[in-house]
Amino acid sequence: MGKRYDTLSSDLQAWISQQKMFFVASAPLRADGHVNCSPKGADTFRVLSEREVAYLDLTGSGIETVSHVQENGRIVFMFCAFEGPPKIVRLHGKGEVIYPDHPNYSLLSQRFPLRLGARALIRVIITRISDSCGFGVPRFDFVGQRDTMDRWAEKKGAEGLAAYREEKNRTSIDGIPGYKLT
Repeated sequence: MGKRYDTLSSDLQAWISQQKMFFVASAPLRADGHVNCSPKGADTFRVLSEREVAYLDLTGSGIETVSHVQENGRIVFMFCAFEGPPKIVRLHGKGEVIYPDHPNYSLLSQRFPLRLGARALIRVIITRISDSCGFGVPRFDFVGQRDTMDRWAEKKGAEGLAAYREEKNRTSIDGIPGYKLT
């Protein structure tokens, strides 16, 4: 049955680091706004300490998580065991968007593989850590990470990515300010 934890123990940290994908969810303050849930992978999540995590936000067609975190900070990560014993871990917290011009970006970004499509880091102070059984989660065999996003970013180049963010990432689907152009 599900448990709550005070911190990310070394066992939880090791388990999280073995997961090939995770989900991130956020929501705007407006009651009629859209809740967002996005799958992530590609080695973009890091545990920074027992109560702090970060993920590398890559350029994409949406900007929901960044918009929501900038508006209200609320965020949750969910990890599911698709291999091995069943388990689900959720990390609720208060996030901060760290752009490339932020003083801490350079140091934090060194924890991740270099990615041309990186547009920001989302750093989160964890306020709640819990697990649940995961008995209903199916088992899957991991085949490999996709390289489509990296190839797309390389084809666009730095200037093309900046133009794309300007056009596609200015606001969320609910009109909340999105990517802050630097």
